[in-house]
Amino acid sequence: MRVFFDRELDTAATFWRVYRVDGVTLGFTSHDRDLSFGGIRHQAAPGMVPAAIRLTADLSADSAEVEGVLSHDSIRAGDLAAGLFDRAAIEIGIVDWESRQWRTLYAGQLGRIESDSLSFAAELQSAKQVLERDIVPRTSPTCRAAFCGRGCGLSAYRFTSLQTLEALDLYHNRVRFPGIETSKYGDGQVRFLDGPQTGIVFGVVDAADEWLTLDRPLIQGTPPGTRAELREGCDHTLATCASRFGNAINFRGEPFLPGNDLLARYGSGA
Repeated sequence: MRVFFDRELDTAATFWRVYRVDGVTLGFTSHDRDLSFGGIRHQAAPGMVPAAIRLTADLSADSAEVEGVLSHDSIRAGDLAAGLFDRAAIEIGIVDWESRQWRTLYAGQLGRIESDSLSFAAELQSAKQVLERDIVPRTSPTCRAAFCGRGCGLSAYRFTSLQTLEALDLYHNRVRFPGIETSKYGDGQVRFLDGPQTGIVFGVVDAADEWLTLDRPLIQGTPPGTRAELREGCDHTLATCASRFGNAINFRGEPFLPGNDLLARYGSGA
């Protein structure tokens, strides 16, 4: 295995790989020219630098950050806002730009992204981040289970359908599909199967007048006729769970538990 920095002058450069959920893979390197290795072409991006990488041998989460200049067409502010890079897998490593020997130093997932018109900064989350999740359920008046997820018990297949996009309204950030009962898709999901936002899961924040308003920006390039996977939604209340889905037995909440305001009450004389 290649040992890096074992000499005073080394032919080493850092590289980054971004594996988006829509199947697109992007590669960048701090070298002054493009490098191809591992079956991926890495674009020269000398303005992109790892701000800090911390690796540990214990169970605490490793951390890393990347800062850079929005100098590539493959990283546009609009794409970041539209969620094309959400939950993308990240690899950071080092490569010998002469022999093309390389080694991965960090692997994780893209977290919070902050950007302006000139630059961006991305927080990277290591695979050990999952170990910090709170596994103890908290009381709540609404159901804690994801609709058709673990604990809910309902079939995702039953409430998911394949539809064809009829119209897209970029100004109001909404979409329309023919022949659907719009009211069922409040708090639901839309996932395009074609086009520039393939694989991105949109949450439905409003369903009215035959339109579904989405929770993240739509971008141009998704034409009518694009296939999409639609999943109905649930407002996570006991009334909806019982009346619409007949699933009150699996309700994961405490709708009748007194709230904290009960402690502030005081008795009054008759």
